[in-house]
Amino acid sequence: MLAGMVPALGACASLSSMPVGNHSVPQPAKAVDIDRYLGRWYEIYRYDASFQKNCEAVSADYSRNADGSIRVVNTCRKGATDGPVKTAIGRAKIVDPVSGAKLKVSFFGPFYGNYWVLDRDDAYRWAIVGEPSGRYLWVLSREANPSDSLKTTLRRRVEELGYDWALVRVTKQQPEQTPKS
Repeated sequence: MLAGMVPALGACASLSSMPVGNHSVPQPAKAVDIDRYLGRWYEIYRYDASFQKNCEAVSADYSRNADGSIRVVNTCRKGATDGPVKTAIGRAKIVDPVSGAKLKVSFFGPFYGNYWVLDRDDAYRWAIVGEPSGRYLWVLSREANPSDSLKTTLRRRVEELGYDWALVRVTKQQPEQTPKS
């Protein structure tokens, strides 16, 4: 029992040392159709977290497990967009079946963290993800390198949701590959 408590206490200590970027996290703005949410997302912006230290070219792939839960595969490249690949595999479960916008995600053992889809594009081209403490934020896009216009829209929406933009880190993605003719 004690061995299981030590990592949990460590996680709580590291959580409390992270700055709060939103002291009044809103409830999710829209319902989420999980089947439309599945697939690949690219991280455009985030609040830095110790478990993502030096991560660039971050992506997340969501798919269904046989039991109906959601398989989560987070990938990043350490140090640079062409750095070594680091992958974390987790499991998510929907905790608010009415809206589908509140989930719990676990990457280790029985410990689950909140994952709230706070807002999303009607066509599921982008999503803003947070959780109730206001210490975590991820801004995702279906495109690794969205237009400047979309990035400006996402920044504006993050600020409208009450997040401190000064804490936001821009995630570097690999440049678009131009097809050879």
